[in-house]
Amino acid sequence: MEKSYKEYLKNIDTFVFDVDGVFTDSTLMITSEGEMLRTMSVKDGYAVKTALQKGYKICIISGGTNEGVRLRLNALGVKDIYLGAHHKMDALNQYMEMYNIEPSTMLYMGDDIPDIPPLKTVALSTCPQNAVQEVKAVSMYVSHKNGGEGCVRDVIEQVLKVKGDWMTNFSAAND
Repeated sequence: MEKSYKEYLKNIDTFVFDVDGVFTDSTLMITSEGEMLRTMSVKDGYAVKTALQKGYKICIISGGTNEGVRLRLNALGVKDIYLGAHHKMDALNQYMEMYNIEPSTMLYMGDDIPDIPPLKTVALSTCPQNAVQEVKAVSMYVSHKNGGEGCVRDVIEQVLKVKGDWMTNFSAAND
């Protein structure tokens, strides 16, 4: 019998995320000057900040090159951000080597074809509900949330809850 994705949650200490289609809903608003605007969920942002404060590692690997994305994620505390990464395994391998991270402790969330090699490398492969079918086929867990609508928070919250790290600093959480 195949293991449930839930059995992998307790081993995760590193999250790796794509941006477009994961933190965003895959749509771009393009201004008349050609600037590309995206929206991100503040709920995802809260989960990212919480995970970092609890000592988890977070890495971003995106084919996109929008520096606004870097600014937003830096503001949340994310330091390891690879933009313009069209060969995502190169960035993932560099990140794992830099911090001596084993794939067995990693969760990856992606939504499209370029994410398949990293998804096949890590212990826990995940994707948003609206990921392409090829990605869903290789993902252990398909979030009930779409990209840009809380799928990042979904997976972070599940890992942190299993490890007792979610909402442990609020007395209301224990009521």
